[in-house]
Amino acid sequence: MNYELFLTLLGGLTLAAAILPHFLRKLPLSLPMVLVAAGLVLPVFLPKFPQLDVISMGVFIEKLTEFAVIMSLTGAGLKIDRRIGWREWGTTWRLLALTMPLSIAMVALGGLWLAGLPLAAALLLGAAIAPTDPVLAASVQVGKPREGNEPETRFALTSEAGLNDGLAFPFVYFAIFLAQDGFSQAMLLEWLSVSVLWKIACGVGMGLLVGAVMARLVFLLVDPGRGAQGFVALSLTLSAYGLCELAQGYGFLAVFVAALTFRDFEREHDYHVTLHDFGEEIEMIFLALLLLMLGVAVAQGLLAHLSPELVILAVLVITVIRPLAGWIGLIGSDLPHRQRVAISVLGIRGIGTFYYLSYALNNAPFEIELGRELWAVSGLIVLISVVLHGIWAPGIIQMADRDHEIK
Repeated sequence: MNYELFLTLLGGLTLAAAILPHFLRKLPLSLPMVLVAAGLVLPVFLPKFPQLDVISMGVFIEKLTEFAVIMSLTGAGLKIDRRIGWREWGTTWRLLALTMPLSIAMVALGGLWLAGLPLAAALLLGAAIAPTDPVLAASVQVGKPREGNEPETRFALTSEAGLNDGLAFPFVYFAIFLAQDGFSQAMLLEWLSVSVLWKIACGVGMGLLVGAVMARLVFLLVDPGRGAQGFVALSLTLSAYGLCELAQGYGFLAVFVAALTFRDFEREHDYHVTLHDFGEEIEMIFLALLLLMLGVAVAQGLLAHLSPELVILAVLVITVIRPLAGWIGLIGSDLPHRQRVAISVLGIRGIGTFYYLSYALNNAPFEIELGRELWAVSGLIVLISVVLHGIWAPGIIQMADRDHEIK
């Protein structure tokens, strides 16, 4: 495919991402569904379209998905109106401490017993699949900053998506260590001290530092009401992520915490809306490109490495494992029944899964054929999530919102 054709496709893709939501409002379709479908048919109309091989393009996919996720995390942090606290974020802590580890364990056990995957691969699949995606879950999240549209269901899914992408990483590293050297006491100690304690602490600390410093630079030295631009959101994102990664911490966690900290400094300022909108536009471009690539990869045989057992596992992840883990995590909360159902069911899988998978395959000696199997089942899970959640989410979230209004 020549350069001019690539530019033409990119132009059409960004235009579609901008105008399609207007036409899809009253249809049982979502923008991700349409973009994936476009990718499925693209190779038919362009027979010479380049082959998208997920293994050989692993580094490219890792960097592309990485950028999409960190921009989404900034947007999520900026638009949360609720101040962080133990009680105020009680639902979030339940989803992180109970639902996510339980999801990882159930997927890993399914990979071991049902699909016959090696332990390291099964754990990697569980860790990559468990997080609710901050990119694709935007449709069920809270509204813009200061918009006031923050029912518990939307808040829980937004805050969960913001934090669990960083907190799933220790399990990804555990899978990498298992694939590299196998289990040992020394490996376990290194994992606990570095991958869990240091990297999480560094992510939180660097996020607090960058968010606080940048907020003071913007709000005290410059009047953001007089010409400050939205690309400060890009600076906030890249600074927090880059500095944290240089310090060997979890950059995803740092980005979300930095956005929360920046928002907290001048919570009611209109400038947060400008930053959020700028970040959302960049995020949408990457989302459209990645979903189109997913459709193309599927059309070119991404799912050819699926076994019947992996197909069953993929269906179970969306229809049983996440809903069950979500429901268990919310036992004992004071949420109404329908809000619990909504939070449990709407754990959307997406772009973050592809990042974790490509990162691990790029940094651990997994066999190529095994890597293709992991990509196939992950791709199928995301496809199922895109379709089912695209159809279900509007009705489920409206039901939960009505419960919130009644309450």
